[in-house]
Amino acid sequence: MAEKNEYIELPWTMNSSSGDDEAPKDPRTGGEDFTQQFTENDFEVTPPAQRVQFILGEDVDDGTHVSHPLFSEMGMLVKEGDEIEWKETARWIKFEEDVEEGGNRWSKPHVATLSLHSLFELRRLLVNGSVMLDMEAQNLEVMADLVCDHMVSAGALPPGVKDKVKDALLRRHRHQHEYAKKTRLPIIRSLADMRNHSSSKKKKSNSKHSRPAQNLPSITEDMVKSPSNQSMARPGSGTELSEQQHKGNTHFMRKIPPGAEASNILVGEVDFLERTLSCFIRLSQAVVLGDLTEVPVPTRFVFILLGPPGSQSNFHEIGRAMATLMSDEIFHEVAYRARKRDHLLSGVDEFLDAVTVLPPGEWDPTIRIEPPAAIPSQEVRKRPPELPKEEVDEEEEEARLREENGLSRTGRLFGGLINDIKRKAPWYLSDYKDALSMQCVASWIFLYFACLSPIITFGGLLAEATGKHMAAMESLVSGFVCGMGYGFFSGQPLTILGSTGPVLVFESIIYEFCQRMGWEYMTFRFWIGMWVAGICIVLTAIDASALVCYITRFTEENFATLIAFIFIYKAIENVVVIGKNFPVNQGIYDCVCTPPIGSNASVVDYAKYNWDSCESYNGTLVGGDCGTPPTENVFLMSVVLCAGTFLISTVLKEFKNALFFPSIVRQYISDFSVLIAIFAMSFFDYSLGVPTQKLEVPNELKPTLSTRGWLIPPFSEKNPWWSPIIAVFPALLGTILIFMDQQITAVIVNRKENKLKKGCGYHLDLFILSILIAICSMMGLPWFVAATVLSINHVNSLKLESECSAPGEKPQFLGVREQRVTHILIFLTIGGSVLLTPLLGNIPMPVLFGVFLYMGVASLKGLQFFDRILIMFMPAKYQPDYMFLRQVPIKRVHLFTMIQLACLIILWLIKSFTQTSILFPLMLVVMIGIRKALDLVFTRRELKILDDIMPEMTKRAAADDLHKLDAEVGLLARIFPWGKGSRGRVVTKPPGLDDGIVGSGGAVGAGLISCTTSNANEKEFEAQSSLLKK
Repeated sequence: MAEKNEYIELPWTMNSSSGDDEAPKDPRTGGEDFTQQFTENDFEVTPPAQRVQFILGEDVDDGTHVSHPLFSEMGMLVKEGDEIEWKETARWIKFEEDVEEGGNRWSKPHVATLSLHSLFELRRLLVNGSVMLDMEAQNLEVMADLVCDHMVSAGALPPGVKDKVKDALLRRHRHQHEYAKKTRLPIIRSLADMRNHSSSKKKKSNSKHSRPAQNLPSITEDMVKSPSNQSMARPGSGTELSEQQHKGNTHFMRKIPPGAEASNILVGEVDFLERTLSCFIRLSQAVVLGDLTEVPVPTRFVFILLGPPGSQSNFHEIGRAMATLMSDEIFHEVAYRARKRDHLLSGVDEFLDAVTVLPPGEWDPTIRIEPPAAIPSQEVRKRPPELPKEEVDEEEEEARLREENGLSRTGRLFGGLINDIKRKAPWYLSDYKDALSMQCVASWIFLYFACLSPIITFGGLLAEATGKHMAAMESLVSGFVCGMGYGFFSGQPLTILGSTGPVLVFESIIYEFCQRMGWEYMTFRFWIGMWVAGICIVLTAIDASALVCYITRFTEENFATLIAFIFIYKAIENVVVIGKNFPVNQGIYDCVCTPPIGSNASVVDYAKYNWDSCESYNGTLVGGDCGTPPTENVFLMSVVLCAGTFLISTVLKEFKNALFFPSIVRQYISDFSVLIAIFAMSFFDYSLGVPTQKLEVPNELKPTLSTRGWLIPPFSEKNPWWSPIIAVFPALLGTILIFMDQQITAVIVNRKENKLKKGCGYHLDLFILSILIAICSMMGLPWFVAATVLSINHVNSLKLESECSAPGEKPQFLGVREQRVTHILIFLTIGGSVLLTPLLGNIPMPVLFGVFLYMGVASLKGLQFFDRILIMFMPAKYQPDYMFLRQVPIKRVHLFTMIQLACLIILWLIKSFTQTSILFPLMLVVMIGIRKALDLVFTRRELKILDDIMPEMTKRAAADDLHKLDAEVGLLARIFPWGKGSRGRVVTKPPGLDDGIVGSGGAVGAGLISCTTSNANEKEFEAQSSLLKK
């Protein structure tokens, strides 16, 4: 802070943006000249946050004050042997990295922890030291001359030591990566290096007799110049300078954002100064100053701090404070836009208002704080607090969001379908271009195996349920036909089609009905499929997919959790079935070879022989296991393969956050985690030779039942003429089944958490699916609908994260790679699986069961319902910081979870019994009704929090911003209108003044502070002032 009697510049002395020629009047005396001076105690100061918001709100007239990303580097003046040079000690992009002196390496990035004293000292230096904005300098020598001349003219630097200060500034800069390379250089130097080194020593030793003892040699003596200042080279030193050309750290350069500029902090102590010198410099144009910076980026800011010996640690902390300020998002924008010293001080004061102080007795400052997983938004600090908005009708807002997502009735036939086509058509070409990534290759291969096994398994179950009218071969062909058609023409190609349990139950019921009636099953099924396709087209025409808006988080998470639990249960069940077919060999074999009666057992040791060699010695096999050779432990091997596949997939999927290998290697390992697990465990099984159950793939492209072809006749002599008419009744049940399965999965894929940018396509998806059902019915193929778990894993495998450009910065979720190619390739290879039978036949089924287990567990990640189930078993102090726990009492959260869990159990029971499983789609409709009934149990606010699909991180960020906003509202000054002119004024009332001192003509009362703003803020001021008038 300024001295008590120190005069400060009044904001009203600034020139008005209106361009008035008339000299401003003193608002207190009415005189012509109001450049009277007041101390800070004479009036209430405008809050720093408000001043910063005005600075950032001003229009940038030219490109010189546009902010860029900043790389900050701090160097200290040290003595290395006989030479004095600037040594790099720390650097910042977003987080601080320090040079570990003992290890000769960079530290891990960490959050900078500063002492409050160093911040106050820095502010004092900015108040009393030199500030040079928009300096015109193209090299370090010109900058040093300008700085020294400015300090001499200001009386801060004695003229006698001007050359020595310049000498210090022009010393060479050595960076950490140069020290690291120096340790790897050969010990024996070249003769030229030895000669130059020897001559340099002689000159330095001779000069010691002609100058006083001090840390730095005179500018007139030989010294190691900085390559950033080639113009200072003396004759004879060109060789030395050419050999010392600065080579930037190109490896670290890739971590710096494009268009970044540098901020250099130079601190050091010298013995020829009696008091501290400081200078904050902003160059008018960023220029590369040779070896001043570790990386070849242009320098825009330089902060110089030199002082007498004994204050090095204090200088180091002040330099860290300056570099941390420059890495702060708000202050570094203020530094670019500042037009005078006061603007910089406002930025420092705003930073001090925002910092958090830790008590010295409760925290060890030497502990380095790890960078946070997510950095809170700083937008609240940039903009003025928003005015209270008028109450918005929630129903109108929900209707607007539904219309944006295509979930509102258009009032015309096929209106929703037309809108979906218009929405998706501009993205169609990019759906293929966006697939040019290795991530898509990994997703394709992973989902291929994930889809192939259930298709073949479903085909086997379908063969039993339909008398082999449809089996594995028909399932493969159906996957090819439906997958290719849906991949090319659907509205949301991230949704994976597959066979589902309710469809299997539906097929078995229809087959049993036809068997009882003596009808031809495939013909009757043909008409059911035609009716289902026709009804779905009618639903598309009347925009029935708009009913999806009633499927909330309550219903969709119940459905997704159920399907995930089914995948987990089936994976374990299939391994248990292997245990029943292949019992565990406990190593106890009850069969011994006994000698014949009357023989001399001492001659031959019959105990050595097994049942195979016992008969050759006329022995007799005795025991319960005789006649059956010992079997290998197929079950235990299956458990190892299943568990190994699951663990390898899980561990490698999280490998992108590991500490080993470069980031690109970690990313590839994470993308191909499931594929690595499948091949690793398959090779493990092959090397041991245990006869585990293998994947069986048909090797001929022909229908399973020889009496049928690939086209189903629509009429049959066995079926009555009215059978196509009554087929509409089972078709209605099938339509509900398909509609609910398809749309709930589509809602899960299109949820806000996935940050999809290309829009939804509910109507288009249903239309394409109806055509595919008609084609499958004509060809006698199983119907494929959206598979929830497969779709969730498809989305998860294509998630995009930001590249960790700044050291220590955690990757942020950006969205999903939306494209069609993976869907097309998955089902293209499924159709060609018949040609891969020799290769696929070596994959053990337990390995695929492990993939099912992984997909089920991975699908539970991110489900709020599953998180709330886990919270029920946690003590309060260990519960995670979820937003719904902040806003809803824990008992109400548990009540909501228990109701949802009861619905899940009911769904599980209905699906588990064959007699009731056909009612499963109807129960999903009942779930929507139950959710509606919860309006009677919970308040609207509680349901909006617990049943909202807003991402958790978005909620927390919004709550934090609102908290900061509320805190800043208390600091607002009063806001009054200033007419229709080009200026708005923020005025604060000093102590002792009455209200109503602002006249209608715009004259300001005595003692008030005002600051002019640009036209851009005029409307905002008028809106704020009108609110205050109310």
